[in-house]
Amino acid sequence: MKKTIALAGAALILWPQIAAAEVAEAADAVDVSSDEIIVTGANAGTKTETPLIELPQPITVITSEQYLSQGAISISDTVKYAANVLANPYGRDTRVDGFNVRGIDALQFRDGMRDIFSYYASITADPYNFSRVEIVRGPASVLFGQGSIGGLVNLVSKTPDFETRGEFNAVYGSYDRKELLGDVNYAVSDTFAIRAVGRVRDADTYVDHVPDDRVMFAPSIRWQPTPDTDVVLVGLYQEDDTGSTSQFLPIVGTFRPNPANPTGQLDQYTFVGKPGWDRYAGRSLQGGGSITHRFSDNIRLSLKARYIDSDLEYKTHYADSYTYPTDPYSVYGTDGRTIGLYADASDAKMNVFSTDNNLQFNFNTGSDIEHKLLVGIDYSWNKVGKRGVFGFEVIDLYDIDYDALLTYDPSGPFTYDSQKQLGIYVQDQIRLWDRVSVVLGARRDRVTSSAGNKDNATTFRAGIIGELGAGFSPFFSYTESFLPLAGSDSNGDGLKPQTGKQFETGVKWQPERNTLVTVTAFHIKERNRVLYLPGNVIAQSGELTTKGIEFEASHTLPGDFELLLNYGYNQVKSEVNSSLEYMPRHTASVWSTKTFGLVDDAQLRLGAGVVYAGKRKSTGAIDPYGLNPAIPAGELYTVVTPSYTTVDALAEVNWQNWRFAINATNLLNNKYYASCLARGDCFMGAPRNVMGTVGYRF
Repeated sequence: MKKTIALAGAALILWPQIAAAEVAEAADAVDVSSDEIIVTGANAGTKTETPLIELPQPITVITSEQYLSQGAISISDTVKYAANVLANPYGRDTRVDGFNVRGIDALQFRDGMRDIFSYYASITADPYNFSRVEIVRGPASVLFGQGSIGGLVNLVSKTPDFETRGEFNAVYGSYDRKELLGDVNYAVSDTFAIRAVGRVRDADTYVDHVPDDRVMFAPSIRWQPTPDTDVVLVGLYQEDDTGSTSQFLPIVGTFRPNPANPTGQLDQYTFVGKPGWDRYAGRSLQGGGSITHRFSDNIRLSLKARYIDSDLEYKTHYADSYTYPTDPYSVYGTDGRTIGLYADASDAKMNVFSTDNNLQFNFNTGSDIEHKLLVGIDYSWNKVGKRGVFGFEVIDLYDIDYDALLTYDPSGPFTYDSQKQLGIYVQDQIRLWDRVSVVLGARRDRVTSSAGNKDNATTFRAGIIGELGAGFSPFFSYTESFLPLAGSDSNGDGLKPQTGKQFETGVKWQPERNTLVTVTAFHIKERNRVLYLPGNVIAQSGELTTKGIEFEASHTLPGDFELLLNYGYNQVKSEVNSSLEYMPRHTASVWSTKTFGLVDDAQLRLGAGVVYAGKRKSTGAIDPYGLNPAIPAGELYTVVTPSYTTVDALAEVNWQNWRFAINATNLLNNKYYASCLARGDCFMGAPRNVMGTVGYRF
């Protein structure tokens, strides 16, 4: 609460100075309106300015206005209204953001460079700090190096422009959520501008003893010494004090009945830990910048770099749901209540340096053949250090004596892992007769790690899209990806890189500039996925096949009406019984807003959305460690997590410079399971969350 009071005081001090600045009622210039996004496209698809209708692949662009209207409080929330994307696959997690794209975990990038390199070594990004989120589906290694085979999520930072404006917001919501947010852009001159984005939050969560506090401040400057040169510097300070809303509750006693304790049903939001000790708290410092220079209309240079310094403290408890997942209590007694409890305390440090540099050449090879040639080199270095300590005791899970739980503190030296990647890439975008676009690309990477692994990879992409008339543009593409892996398998052999190949075909329909419909079919083959099998066995699978279809449609009239429709069908098959937790076969969503005029130039904006995720299957060993001789070794069982549907809603009034809004996510308070895994634990979906916002824009 002291943080909230401090920010309120700072706002009062700065207010007279800001109010004296030139007032403008423009939207975020980085956050261009939805119709313009349809026309200008997303940089993540090609690293060039290319209209979406000319890209032979589906790219989804989600503006900050859209995802904040939908009530997003995390990066995971921003992508839940996108086709074939499963947000929060294990429920809302205050520690990390999670999303599946085309059935495979997607990597997170920031401004075109990878953002996260290790689990539980950094804190989550703040959605208020970004102008938009871009989703690239399918392998994307040709442009981005090591990456997910299913796709990637790229966050685009807010940066200054040359129009003075700003906003302040005060938020109060469920679980005593109190927030102050501000975003101020100030044009010092026609060539120099500064911007500051900030948030202070003091909040609890739906799990007792798990706070969700944050301080975030992101300053940036922009300097254009000449009309052809653009320099941007971006900084970030963020500090989180939270815990884990994921409590890893046993399947037995939550999702499934407990035979030894038939009247006992655990609260689905039970806190399993020691209040005041269990925490997930960290600090992230980031600094970066970009320089772009146009030597002429035909030659453009782009240089980017970023450095990340992250410190994290993670202390947690979790029940032993894994030794005997179908009856975890029987390992420790006969009362159906007693269970083992693990404690894990760790410190982590993460340092990352990334740079991406390229030259773009525009030229013609004939009157009707235009080329946009991109040649680039990128480099990244990351170093992650961890130290930890473990503990174990036995508790009554139905009546935890929190005061009696033991605590632990990590000590001693850190153990470090590091990795370096150097990549060279080339891409040619060819525009034929102003109707057909061809994309050809290749990349060579070299990756080395502190574990001694040395991997080299060459990846390719090719695609074609052509306009037939009436707004229809069919396309076909082939893309490849690779992801180097640190560590070794149970035989001591170094892990091979994961590799993937995708064939994709579809059609885009843009009957007019405010409407875009995309239908896609894809087929992905992945090799060398890491498997963590019973008995602490680490192995790599043979081949994983993912195939499906997607439907994505948007129709937007800025300031009036918005409609988004999405559907995804996804099927995953593996050559081996890999115990993989698959994405639902079916996902779907719809979101719509409508603006109505009121008296005195006031406007009422109403919105609603529905998100559906089909059932999920997880298969694993009934008795992975052979504790029960009556059960045949290796006998399997399957857990089916039911489908779920959630409803979101928005009511917003804009009057002069003021904005009053109420957001509700999971409006009907559907208490659902996001995932239950055959390894023995379940994860709850987030219950209803309501937030009221009062904002002032100038």
